[in-house]
Amino acid sequence: MASMVLLFALSSFVLFVSSSCSSFDGRQSKRTLVLLDNWTIRETHSIYFQSLRDRGFELTFKTADDSSLSLVKYGEFLYDNLIIFSPSVEEFGGSIDVNALTNFVDGGGNVLVAASSNIGEAVRDFGSECGVDFDDEKTAVIDHLNYDVSDSGKHTLIVADPASLITSPVMVGIKKVNPILFKGIGMTADAENPLVLDILHASWTAYSFNPDEKITEYPHAVGQNTLLIAGLQARNNARVLFFGSLDFFSDEFFTSAVQSANGGQKHGQSGNKDLAAALSQWVFKEKGVLRVGKVVHRKVGESQPPQAYTVLDDVVYSLEIEKLEDGRWIPFEVDDVQLEFVRIDPFVRTTLTSKNGIFQTQFKLPDVYGVYQFRVDYNRMGFTHLFSTTQVSVRPLQHTQYERFIASAYPYYTGAFSMMFGVVIFSLIFLHYRDDSAKDKAE
Repeated sequence: MASMVLLFALSSFVLFVSSSCSSFDGRQSKRTLVLLDNWTIRETHSIYFQSLRDRGFELTFKTADDSSLSLVKYGEFLYDNLIIFSPSVEEFGGSIDVNALTNFVDGGGNVLVAASSNIGEAVRDFGSECGVDFDDEKTAVIDHLNYDVSDSGKHTLIVADPASLITSPVMVGIKKVNPILFKGIGMTADAENPLVLDILHASWTAYSFNPDEKITEYPHAVGQNTLLIAGLQARNNARVLFFGSLDFFSDEFFTSAVQSANGGQKHGQSGNKDLAAALSQWVFKEKGVLRVGKVVHRKVGESQPPQAYTVLDDVVYSLEIEKLEDGRWIPFEVDDVQLEFVRIDPFVRTTLTSKNGIFQTQFKLPDVYGVYQFRVDYNRMGFTHLFSTTQVSVRPLQHTQYERFIASAYPYYTGAFSMMFGVVIFSLIFLHYRDDSAKDKAE
């Protein structure tokens, strides 16, 4: 009996250890589902997929119409990231649809979508949910001035200037990239959605239309309103990227030379590979991720926070902010982090000074008691939204803490004492004064 109990305990321990290790690996892994139009894409885009594997991603390839597709099992997401390289799919297989994709984003999942001129309703509807509108099927971005020398004659193989990229080194990298090859569909952003990011737009001479048809109406997108790459960071920090070109990630575009047909400089390799690496690092949260560490608040001269502050106390506040870089957390160094001391509206707003990732400031509490919050709300392009609040109470002065004599009341003090002195003098005079004139009349 004892041996059976020991065996059961040992097996339970092994099961616990294995489950703990598997959950840890799950948290550390980068589970990614890749949906393809066909299995040929796996070969024609092998360089990009290999770069993801080299960075530790666990790629699961499936066709977009696979009947076994699912993002959720037993209430848990099966994947951390989703790559959709199936622009022509009209309807996803299994339990995946537009609602499932939006729920995946709402749950914190990251999505990368690559479209093309042969776009289906599934990708178009998901783009609309995220504030990105694709042009009609069979249309393409056309630029009669900025096209590559290897273009077939329709001027749809355009050369995008890196100067048209969004100004955010955390998203597109800090090094200068070569011109970018693009062949695909154009997009526009919903003007009423402030979360949509214009990552790469076309030149002033570009427009989106069917290259095989005569232009009889105003194009869907013209000039710099034509987006080639668009992004979205949701309020829960989930990230979505939309590329108008599936060929953007192809081995051919990664390794191809690029030169504008109108006398542009020839480059031995396009900037597609560098840009794809930088943007995939951002969308899959390898870059631009912030977190709050230790938060400290106390009175000046003390080491521990009090149960309640008193009005007009001098307070020191500090917090630690770290950013994720190359898989490890390092101190975050900027000079634009602000602290608000808020009751209903901010009573104090001040900029924190940074030293090795520790942001600190000192200020005097307002002369109004109540329940306050130390609030740091840091929201910058390319970084996750950082929000930290700490609630504290501020009480009024105790009766022993008030000043005994107030300088502004000295005139009143003088008036009171002078009146008292006058009463004493008047009393003395009234009591000791004798009227001799009345006595003389009596005699």
